[in-house]
Amino acid sequence: MNTVLQLLASLSLLVFIHELGHFAFARLFGARVERFYLFFHPWFSIFKYRSKRSGTVYGLGWLPLGGYCTIAGMIDETLDAKGLQSTPKPDEFRSKKAYERLLIMAGGVIFNLLLAWLIYSAIAFTWGDKYLSSSALKRGYSFSQVGHQVGFKDGDIILSTDSKEELNALSNRFVQDIYMAREVRVLRQDGQIYTIELPSDMLERIVASEESLLSLRFPFVIDSVVKKSSLQAGLRSGQRIEQINGVVVGRLEDMYQQLKHSRGGMAEVGLYDAEAQEMKLMQIPVDSTGLLGISFRPLQEVYADQIQDIRYSLLGSIPAGLSRATSTVSNYVSSLKLLFTREGVKQVGGLGTMGKLFPQQFDWANFWSITAFLSIILAVMNLLPIPALDGGHILFIFIEILRGGKKLSDRTMMRIQTVGLVIMLLLMIYANANDIYRYLLK
Repeated sequence: MNTVLQLLASLSLLVFIHELGHFAFARLFGARVERFYLFFHPWFSIFKYRSKRSGTVYGLGWLPLGGYCTIAGMIDETLDAKGLQSTPKPDEFRSKKAYERLLIMAGGVIFNLLLAWLIYSAIAFTWGDKYLSSSALKRGYSFSQVGHQVGFKDGDIILSTDSKEELNALSNRFVQDIYMAREVRVLRQDGQIYTIELPSDMLERIVASEESLLSLRFPFVIDSVVKKSSLQAGLRSGQRIEQINGVVVGRLEDMYQQLKHSRGGMAEVGLYDAEAQEMKLMQIPVDSTGLLGISFRPLQEVYADQIQDIRYSLLGSIPAGLSRATSTVSNYVSSLKLLFTREGVKQVGGLGTMGKLFPQQFDWANFWSITAFLSIILAVMNLLPIPALDGGHILFIFIEILRGGKKLSDRTMMRIQTVGLVIMLLLMIYANANDIYRYLLK
């Protein structure tokens, strides 16, 4: 329920801002807005008000799945052509100049991008940034099968890419910086530095494998012990677990795999006390679910002395937010090519996939960061030249300009819009069916 509420709150804000963009540019250029609604309202509205000055009906529906802004004299997704046979009125969309109509249609995208910039700037000002050089992670990373195929080895420490000399291991763009690079320099456990050339289809390979490219190998330092049996067996806060049942554990997956073999019994745990130089072996009871009853210290606490806390002034947060917004747009646009691959199509998801972005425990920093990311997704997807999307309308306007101001006929526009709506409906069904299919496979 926590995740669902976060998703609905985020999408409601994004849709409102998107439609507000259309509304603002329509009013700027004197186009009449007939309706401005948040949420849909089959049968009834929770709230409805008609402005006496502009005639616009403002409303709040009860079905929280979007919203809309209806502009007079425009063929939109409602396919309502009523009144278009009459002579265009000065306050109608169709009577406006090409550049005015273009900006009205791009208004939603513009406002979503501005919102992302504003949110990222606010995040930078409120919480700042944390920086941890990837070269400081002396245990390196464990890599997926795809990573091994291109030349990475478990334990490699990421030093730099062709575009960045320093990489922030705490950045949400860290993994993207790696798989989008042409070359990655690593420090191997033998003390040698190697340059790994990545193939041009690296992203497609990762998506096809359905595995993350890498996972951090960080010290498993015990933060607390919650099971009485584990306390009695000698586990204490501050100890560092190195191996289980004789197998060195570099990832949580390795640890869970070994503990699974000892469910309901005893596991041989190799660990170091805080200041000890030698590993000691202990027999620790494992519960029926394969857990020891302990929690580990977060990465930011383990490497606390190497993490830089970066703070921004109000003015300094603005370019910091812009930098994060532009890099997020660039990375997302670069990944859109996956939509045209078989592997990418399999990963398309709907509301369920978006919901998974939000953690079950609410956190303001995470909520706003994910909302900014979704705002960018909404902006970029709406720019795709598909009829029924803003990008489709913008494409029509560009065609008109190239034809010397000659517009497409209303009948042609209606047909194209109908095809676009069918395509969008099929994509929505496919995306959400994918979510259901993946859920049933669990």
